[in-house]
Amino acid sequence: MAQKPSIPKGTRDFSPTVVAKRSYIMDTIKEQFQLFGFHPIETPSFENSETLMGKYGEEGDRLIFKILNSGDYLRKVDETLYTTKDSTKITSQISEKALRYDLTVPFARYVVQHQNDIEFPFKRYQIQPVWRADRPQKGRFREFYQCDADIVGSTSLWQEIDFIKLYDAVFTNLKLGEVTIKINNRKILSGIAEVIGASDKLIDFTVALDKLDKIGEDGVKKEMLDKGISEAAIEKVKPLFSFTGTSQEKINKLKSMLTTSEEGMKGVEELQFIVNAIQEITLKTARLDLDVTLARGLNYYTGAIFEVAAPDTVKMGSIGGGGRYDDLTGIFGLKNISGVGISFGLDRIYLVLEELGLFPKTVAPSTKVLFINFGDVEALYCLKAVDKLRNNNIIAELYPDSAKMKKQMGYANKREIPFVVLAGTSEIDSQKFTLKNMKSGDQKEVNFEELKMILQ
Repeated sequence: MAQKPSIPKGTRDFSPTVVAKRSYIMDTIKEQFQLFGFHPIETPSFENSETLMGKYGEEGDRLIFKILNSGDYLRKVDETLYTTKDSTKITSQISEKALRYDLTVPFARYVVQHQNDIEFPFKRYQIQPVWRADRPQKGRFREFYQCDADIVGSTSLWQEIDFIKLYDAVFTNLKLGEVTIKINNRKILSGIAEVIGASDKLIDFTVALDKLDKIGEDGVKKEMLDKGISEAAIEKVKPLFSFTGTSQEKINKLKSMLTTSEEGMKGVEELQFIVNAIQEITLKTARLDLDVTLARGLNYYTGAIFEVAAPDTVKMGSIGGGGRYDDLTGIFGLKNISGVGISFGLDRIYLVLEELGLFPKTVAPSTKVLFINFGDVEALYCLKAVDKLRNNNIIAELYPDSAKMKKQMGYANKREIPFVVLAGTSEIDSQKFTLKNMKSGDQKEVNFEELKMILQ
């Protein structure tokens, strides 16, 4: 019995219509990337494991897809190690490569590797797939595209402001309405951890805090306790669980909370600069919101952190995110190169646009006219006309087989092709075409110029 075909969980096939809609999103993003002065690069789908591992925190490392070495990969594993069944240690010996988890770390590797050919500040964009061994659910896949823009080589906060404007421009052009651009600063999180006496638990603290909207206050408290953060420290951080007010009011509260932390106050100053500038420049449709629980759970952020939420009418996770990562290239040996970048979640943006019915009706270009095939002589006559129509940017096709008329007309109906052309012996003799409107059923004889004018 033939095996029933299937695809791995968390992956998808895309129909022509879906591909067209995805391309619409990517083209909209790409247009703004280029308008803001970014240039495209591409990196391999897989990297050396050492490039990726240890860059995303413990949780991120677990989600990296490892690629088994070629050949008899188990032969090189020490017998004693093999009997211990320690998967972490064995994996390092049987897998030297891994599928990329995101585009930022490979970009950092690219910058270091090509530093002599790059003019800093370097502005790049990248639209490619990434892979994560995550549990598939709505809006979360194991294979998905990221659309990233990054700038390396400058510490200027004007770049953060430009990225907020870039988010605003893209989502305005996608007619998405009022998205919320959440912003925080990793220095503020470090300052809070310092003030509550949990600096040694910074990563555990931020990872737990970042889950507030998913597991609630009690869930966050439990996770912090499980990670060894004291009840006294959690009590001090309690005001963050209901941190309300305007961005300026929140900044004022943070100033009071972080007066004893130099690192925390530096983060507050950076946020104040960004908020003041955005108030002056203004946004088209997006809303900027300071969210002190935003951490994004990644080790490499050192300054501003961004996350974009869809309009409140749609229940969806973040549709974009990013931040500043001053130390990232240092991991690969290139010191003192500051970077900041953002990412657009293509798949989630697609789901939001689909749910809200925001895709333009013309997003998927469809065939305008189908020429019926009556045989080789007639087909050659039709194909000459098809070629001329295509030269005038009119999508035209010839049915490939001289099948029964009913079958060919049914094909046009199923594909919702609005016009068909019939050309038999009499049409060839008079150098004309019989054009039929599939919606109204009307048909008339026309010459090529008339045909072209009707179809344009």
